Amino acid sequence: MTGQPEHVMIIGAGLGGLRTVEQLRSAGYQGRISLVGAEQHAPYDRPPLSKQILTGDWEPERTALTGLDELEDLGVRVHLGMAAVALRPGGGGTGWSPGATSGHELELSDGATLHGDAVVIATGLVARTLPGQPDSVHTLRTLDDALALRATLTQIESLLVVGGGFIGAEVASAARQLGVAVTVLEGLPVVLARALGPDVGAIAGRLLVEGGVDLRTGVKITGFTDSTGPGVGVELADGSSVSADAAVVGIGGVPRLDWLASCGLDLGNGLPCGPTGRIHGLDAGWAVGDVAAWDDPVHGERYRDEHWTSASDQAAVVARDILGAAPPPATVPYFWSDQFGLKIQLLGRPELADSVVPLHGEGFDGGPVRGTVAGYLDGDRLMAVVGFGAARTVTRYRMQVAEGATL
Repeated sequence: MTGQPEHVMIIGAGLGGLRTVEQLRSAGYQGRISLVGAEQHAPYDRPPLSKQILTGDWEPERTALTGLDELEDLGVRVHLGMAAVALRPGGGGTGWSPGATSGHELELSDGATLHGDAVVIATGLVARTLPGQPDSVHTLRTLDDALALRATLTQIESLLVVGGGFIGAEVASAARQLGVAVTVLEGLPVVLARALGPDVGAIAGRLLVEGGVDLRTGVKITGFTDSTGPGVGVELADGSSVSADAAVVGIGGVPRLDWLASCGLDLGNGLPCGPTGRIHGLDAGWAVGDVAAWDDPVHGERYRDEHWTSASDQAAVVARDILGAAPPPATVPYFWSDQFGLKIQLLGRPELADSVVPLHGEGFDGGPVRGTVAGYLDGDRLMAVVGFGAARTVTRYRMQVAEGATL
């Protein structure tokens, strides 16, 4: 095992952590692996939480990505229900040798400590909240969050959703499917503007309105109304207020990195990493998933991607880098969202573009949203493609996006 670690500690038992385990084993790693997770649940899939779990179409067991028996078969020692609270870095580096046990020390919330030669950080996000947010207001990040919100949706007639991003839109869609009246409050002029840009975001907003949602954009929340009875209300900057039987705040998440505060790392926007996931300033440390901000050698910037497929793709790169193997082929970023019976799919990185052009469909002209496909261009190079209910059409552009083809 010279040149490889004897013990890899993976902090975070979500998709990124699990895929790193699997990729290490599939690449031939025979050493010890420890998987640490703050939740009691074995690794599970998060996309269904705001979709099938909320509507009751799936029971929680169906979200499982693996089980404890399967992890045992992979030779993984699992520590669930124990959050990481501190990391005391060791020398690490690439000088591993048989019998070496010095390196990183990880402290867990139960007081136990683990020692490993290499560490992979995949602790994900914590849901962002509003100042003064009451405990009765829901957020949606974990399976337990989803089950709590599902129970609420069966008992109410109206729901207030703060935030018009993907989570907010998917929650609104699920609630409407259950017959709940929904009001969505979004601070920007259009929903999903940060992810899709204003032109395509406006088309996404039509899905909400056509789905029966009371969508209010360009509004600013100044606080929550005082209430001793049932229901939740918010005060707006224009002096008005909005109330409903229950509320969900879906305004994104914050990388869970507070436990690394003493390591001297730059934690401003995720863990800064090289193009293979190695953490800058932490020997023998890698990061994958929502917490990882990887350097982009092509575009000369640092990039943090919170999408599902990115965690899997990064895990493959990290596992091979830990073992000193050749990296896997490059992939095209991909994301999807299910809303109001329609799948939104996004290939590539729209934030690198300076213009948007319609490619298919009539959504830009006020026609049906379904079938609308748009391209994001940097000059005349295709950087990304988004489609609404147009899976086959979007798929045809994967190679062109990968190559940065001209329009």
